[in-house]
Amino acid sequence: MYSIVGHKNVELPGVEEERTARLYRISQRRNHILTDRLFAKLMVMQWLGGIVIAMWISPMAWNGSAIQPLWHVWAAICLGGAISAAPVLLAWRRPGRVVTRHVIAVAQILTSALLIHLTGGRFETHFHIFGSLTFLAFYRDWRVLVTATLVVVVDHLVRGMLWPQSIFGVVDAGQWRWMEYVGWVLIEDVFLMISIQQNLTETLEVAKRRSRLESINAQIESQVIERTAELTEAHKQLVRTSRQAGMAEVATNVLHNVGNVLNSVNVSAETVAGKIRHFRIASLKNVAQLLREHEHHLPDFLTQDSRGRELPGYLVQLADNLAEPQKVILEEVKRLQNNIEHIKQIVSMQQNHARVAGVLETLDVVEIIEDAISISSASLMRHEVSVVREFEAVSPVVLDRHKMMPILVNLLSNATQALTQLGHDKQLKIRVSVVGGDTVQIKVIDNGAGIAPENLTRIFQHGFTTKKDGHGFGLHSGALAAREMGGKLTAESDGIGCGAVFTLELPLSNLTKQQDE
Repeated sequence: MYSIVGHKNVELPGVEEERTARLYRISQRRNHILTDRLFAKLMVMQWLGGIVIAMWISPMAWNGSAIQPLWHVWAAICLGGAISAAPVLLAWRRPGRVVTRHVIAVAQILTSALLIHLTGGRFETHFHIFGSLTFLAFYRDWRVLVTATLVVVVDHLVRGMLWPQSIFGVVDAGQWRWMEYVGWVLIEDVFLMISIQQNLTETLEVAKRRSRLESINAQIESQVIERTAELTEAHKQLVRTSRQAGMAEVATNVLHNVGNVLNSVNVSAETVAGKIRHFRIASLKNVAQLLREHEHHLPDFLTQDSRGRELPGYLVQLADNLAEPQKVILEEVKRLQNNIEHIKQIVSMQQNHARVAGVLETLDVVEIIEDAISISSASLMRHEVSVVREFEAVSPVVLDRHKMMPILVNLLSNATQALTQLGHDKQLKIRVSVVGGDTVQIKVIDNGAGIAPENLTRIFQHGFTTKKDGHGFGLHSGALAAREMGGKLTAESDGIGCGAVFTLELPLSNLTKQQDE
């Protein structure tokens, strides 16, 4: 439980509670500083306006009075300057402080009193007090209104009794007339305080929503850091094991396979962060500002003003817009978790079953291909590659998932990189068929950069690569894994710029035999 000024106690979870309170305080302080600066400018303008009134209006308003017009000018210059000096100085040197707000409230009401005097108690000038209270409500602090109201009461009481002409424009205004003015001020205070309460409630709700978004972001970042630490530790352990057993090739294969999936992990993390950064919090603030601007005639604004009539629909649309990124974030987090789990399984499989047959499972070939496409989807979308599926009906087969998946992910990654050089019409076909009744054939076909004829026999060699930042481990590892499953991995190309076809063949008979064994 915690309490915010102007609110009832609100229950929030521990960390989120503290974050919400902090965001609320930041919002309030920013508002106080902006309002202080607004009043600093307003004080200077009112002071200059008072001088103009004293020179041109006061002689006519006080016509026939014993007070000479020159005295009004000196009152406007000296008294008005003295009233304005303190709030302007505090707004410049101590913005956002409690004392600054209350000094500004006192000075603003005294300025109203001076202007009323300069116009000879003209009735219209009394509306300056109501306008001043409205501006003071920008602070969203009911105590400032109390201070300003007390100054109004004292001013009307003293001048109403001692010098009624200065405030009411008549020599004899009646003993209790000042109470009528004070009554109208109190009525306005009631409505302003209700408005302040509503505004503070909206501010708190915005702080809650932002706190929840920050909490989600922190959780995602924490998971990414935690999983990265796990992967780092797993990698270190793998390198130590491989070095001790003399299996450097196994380690490099693992690093390459993990790197392919990590690309998707990195893209998912960037997607999540981008969605969070583009949450439309500013739109909520704009709605709140629009309501604040029309708070004194809100029913008319919502029913008669074109913007007001569109506001409910806009809020519904805004809610839908906020829900969509949340859905995308949840999907990306799920994909992120699946990719990380796959990395851990790859590492675990290589550590525990380095060159021994892995665990065999009865799998749907199309399903595991779709999983590989899902892992590579972020890269495919980023490079605007369209995937064409040409799948024949294939019965479930017995496969080692964690030998099969790295082969497919590496082939998709290579095809995507080969297509990046094309300006448009980037197409990647995946064809699944049964050949001769006993062989599953998976073809990955792209219309990208192609392969030089002299490299077709070298691309599966350990360490051979045509990429600037390549290592030459992926295809070599994939060919070894295909051979261990009783199949083969081959490549075809008509030359540079003519695309390429990689074919993975797995014999159904051998797989069925392994299952029987």
